[in-house]
Amino acid sequence: MRTLEELRKEIDGIDRQIIDLLSRRAKLASEVGEVKRKKGLPFYVPEREAEILTKLEELNKNYGVLPPESIRAIFREIISACRALEEPTKVSFLGPYATFTHLAALKHFGTSSDLRPMTSITDVFEEVDKGRVDYGVVPVENSIEGIVNYTVDMFLDTELKICGEIFVPVNLHLLSRETSLENIEKVYSHRHAIAQAKKWLAENLPDAEVIEVSSTAKAAELASKEKGVAAIASEAAALLYDLNILERNIQEISKNFTRFFVVGKKDSETPTGNDKTSIMFSTKHVAGALFHALKPFALYDVNLTKIESRPTKKRPWEYVFFVDIDGHKTEPRVKKALEEVAKDTSFMKILGSYPKGFKE
Repeated sequence: MRTLEELRKEIDGIDRQIIDLLSRRAKLASEVGEVKRKKGLPFYVPEREAEILTKLEELNKNYGVLPPESIRAIFREIISACRALEEPTKVSFLGPYATFTHLAALKHFGTSSDLRPMTSITDVFEEVDKGRVDYGVVPVENSIEGIVNYTVDMFLDTELKICGEIFVPVNLHLLSRETSLENIEKVYSHRHAIAQAKKWLAENLPDAEVIEVSSTAKAAELASKEKGVAAIASEAAALLYDLNILERNIQEISKNFTRFFVVGKKDSETPTGNDKTSIMFSTKHVAGALFHALKPFALYDVNLTKIESRPTKKRPWEYVFFVDIDGHKTEPRVKKALEEVAKDTSFMKILGSYPKGFKE
């Protein structure tokens, strides 16, 4: 058996090799940036990054030491740092910092990106639309609470496209300056987080006053300033506001995810083989209209993964349907299905094709 000193010496040698390889990769990324700049090409190409991560996961199977999510996290940061050498990617997100939307933006674009918190979903879209940032990150759906209507409605009013999706597990913790549950008299959080932790609160803090605030991050900020107060928020909020984690994972349902969209002026042009396409359409007020609108998907063997209806807000009882399908809009069967849907609807809009997000 080798000694601890021998093992550490070998690790140091491997680290030197990693630094050398990272430097070589960074230099190549800079050259790629120059080529893109001269040709006017986008610096962030979601389908290319998805392709890289998929290949790396396949390579990692030969070793089987690190789990796939660790490989993705490590290389997301490498890609983010190398992309920043080309040009830092400017990203607006629904803030403030340490919200789950912030975590989604970090997960997708990495810490080397220029992440800018916004106070509303409208502001996120507006920053992208006016070209002040390259992309925006907004919540669209929670596996428990359902669709985020305001995000879906924004696609009716803008021409922005969906160019990526992100899944973030919602792990809620009780955070405080205090070191014991016995000292907690008040709990702050967002209403969704409070709902998801209702059972735990009833069993463990039945006498505490529970107060709704605008976000889990705001709750953590308040908890950092007051005595006898706790917040239900993320681990990132605990780190940002220097709070103790009194209890982990107090949400009632363990497998709770929030889905986020990456929005930009262009969607993914090239299929990756593992894509989604989102559309919106409305139908005429006649019997069987929705059936006929959806029929082409079955005809061309295109799987629907989601369908939601929303009021158009233009006329009473008039609705628009938001639909996710498997596949890229340029794939022959998907393209044919969409063409047929367009014929059988009064309005149809392709919101974008994009690589599917990873559920960890």
